[in-house]
Amino acid sequence: MSSPGFSPLAATSVVVANMIGTGVFTSLGFQLLEFQSPALIMLLWVLGGVLALCGALCYAELGAALPRSGGEYNFLTEIYHPAAGFVSGWISATIGFAAPTALAAITFGAYLSAVFPNVSPTIAASVLIVAAGIVHATNRRTSSGMQVVFTMLKVALIVLFCVAALAQAQLLQPLDWSFRADDAAQLTSAGFAVSLIYVNYAYTGWNAATYLSSEMERPQKSLPLVLAGGTALVMGLYVVLNAVFLAVAPIDALAGKVEVGHVAALAAFGETGGNIMGIVLALLLISTVSAMVLAGPRVLQVVGEDFSALGFLGKVNKGGVPVRAIAVQCAISLVLVLTATFDAVLLFAGFTLALNTLAAVVGVFILRRSGVQRPFSVPLYPLPPIIFIGITLVTMIHLATERPVEVFWGAVIVASGALFYWFASRRY
Repeated sequence: MSSPGFSPLAATSVVVANMIGTGVFTSLGFQLLEFQSPALIMLLWVLGGVLALCGALCYAELGAALPRSGGEYNFLTEIYHPAAGFVSGWISATIGFAAPTALAAITFGAYLSAVFPNVSPTIAASVLIVAAGIVHATNRRTSSGMQVVFTMLKVALIVLFCVAALAQAQLLQPLDWSFRADDAAQLTSAGFAVSLIYVNYAYTGWNAATYLSSEMERPQKSLPLVLAGGTALVMGLYVVLNAVFLAVAPIDALAGKVEVGHVAALAAFGETGGNIMGIVLALLLISTVSAMVLAGPRVLQVVGEDFSALGFLGKVNKGGVPVRAIAVQCAISLVLVLTATFDAVLLFAGFTLALNTLAAVVGVFILRRSGVQRPFSVPLYPLPPIIFIGITLVTMIHLATERPVEVFWGAVIVASGALFYWFASRRY
């Protein structure tokens, strides 16, 4: 007998935990290398949140109409063709979850080793991935409970950090939060578009609940609230958190740094307090790794169910948990921990994932013309999908111009998925 499905609270915790992770604790430093206007930085995070919310509303319509686990794999298979779904699943398996899991684990190790120099960041990252895999390979009850607890702790600690940092900072930075005369020109620049890719990566995960649709309680009713509510909550936290980072630490100290949370904590609390907060921020990433190890293997599972060549991935244990898929994703993440270059992987992952979400959101228009029953409809249609498609296309074009190497490797991932599908479909 299978265990109960994921409750709306557990599903929301997956969305929140998937989103709050590596990106928000690292990307501000890269943005400050492009421009140092606080107003533009805040606009980036608000714009990224609006884009994520538009995407979440579109996915809510898709997920309610096509309630099966697998996210884009399920959507693109049903809307376009099994080949499109397979390539999407391939992207999700190799980039969508395995790469961000590795990056979150690497960041966890980096924060931890900044406080404890004797701790190997690589070993710490590897242990975290293995531990998360073991926990989520047991049963849904243990998995859901762990996710809810860690996510609630994450949100509470972020709020506590923001309040304490503002209260303890000796002198807040003398920043001008208003728009300057030259800020408008930056909005159409390549630097702004590339920075938006970093921000969009930080928001990645707003679609996480669609990977668990088949295992959710009443998905057609709860999915829209889970996706939109989780995304809106994270948007508020992101705007506040980055404003606090800028308010308590000098911009020169933050620019170009990966561990911006630790830098801000040192500026606000001094060395001892900063190191304590560095440990706390590292612990927050446990929830991110946990959420990705929970959601990602469900994509591998449905791919295995549909393609005989990968049938072993579709096997589940007595509790309905895809243990083999979890093991495969964790193995890929471990390989990336040992070989990944942080910023390059982040950009090419961001570009490749944008292809996935772009194809899915375009599918909203196709789905409406197909006559499929839609228990939920996007509010203010067609504005949200148009906003999402327009901004995503502009950022992708700029990224292709500015960072062609990362885009090339993203294309390699897509091509390899198409090639594997061709071989698998010919053999079976």
